[in-house]
Amino acid sequence: MATGIKQQDRQDAIAGWLFMTPTLIIFGIFVFIPILFALYFSLTDWNGISPPGEAAFVGLRNYQDVLFGGGIRQQDFYKALKNTTYFALGVVPVQTALALFLAVVVNQRFLRFKSFFRTAYYFPAITSSVAISLIFLFLYQKDGLINEALSFVTFGAWKPVAWMADARGIFHIWLNWLGVNSERVPWLANTSLLGLSVWDWISGPSIALLAIMLMNTWTTIGTLMVIFLAALQDMPPQVYEAAQMDGAGTWTIFRRITLPLLRPTTFFVVTLGLMGTYQVFDQVYVMSSGGPAKTTLTVAYLVYRSGFNNFEMGMGLAVAILLFIIIFILTMIQRRVTEGEKA
Repeated sequence: MATGIKQQDRQDAIAGWLFMTPTLIIFGIFVFIPILFALYFSLTDWNGISPPGEAAFVGLRNYQDVLFGGGIRQQDFYKALKNTTYFALGVVPVQTALALFLAVVVNQRFLRFKSFFRTAYYFPAITSSVAISLIFLFLYQKDGLINEALSFVTFGAWKPVAWMADARGIFHIWLNWLGVNSERVPWLANTSLLGLSVWDWISGPSIALLAIMLMNTWTTIGTLMVIFLAALQDMPPQVYEAAQMDGAGTWTIFRRITLPLLRPTTFFVVTLGLMGTYQVFDQVYVMSSGGPAKTTLTVAYLVYRSGFNNFEMGMGLAVAILLFIIIFILTMIQRRVTEGEKA
């Protein structure tokens, strides 16, 4: 009897591996092997044009130049990291909150034309980001529709802004309103941290980067809304019925029942947001190419610029590996925080 059970388990295991084999082969060819190649060539001086076999092995020199070199490469990397971090801090919370709000709205029973609203909110997510970026370039012109609309709303008090040409950081603008600048507090400009001055680190996103952040938020909330909506529709109605019988109000039910039950979905949505914002490339490529004054330079765009513009593919791959490590660490930290909240 025991022998028969073991034989059946062995057959089940063999069948399971046979079913998994095609997926494992595809994963190995298109994911695992390219990662190994990227890791190896990040340790070389390959220019991306000559045969890879002619690349000289340089060890960790690319990583050293990016992280501690003290030159333009280090400055560009930390500028890109600063811009990308501000991008993520601004976009992820806003898009998560708006997506949850829209999901709750379109999930209401009394709402008419639900299908229309769901499609309308989701439509930007399936539209070409390049096409959307080109449209927003026209909208962000100094005499474009956005400035005209803001001028109309403020009865002419709004001064037109050259959105994609303004390199001023929004935190710098606010500090200047308060009378704080690098001349009044010189140590902020004279103190260096990782290749940049403290004044540069606290600049905040530039006006140009803020414009891309607003557009990115608008294009991504549709996808996240669908995820939240699926989670809301999967919740057990008995829990809500019991809460209503106990006299709980709408806000109490949402805060004490809906939000806790949505915690795994929220973790998934925030993880997607972090991965997406730290890898933002196409919109920056189309709208600003890292300018003005490198205030929209992101880590993903730095990978492209290093590899395909400067023909330093080894350096670009090193930056890509560092980007992977950063995203992985942030995801693990977020997971720890989420598990701590559950406990």
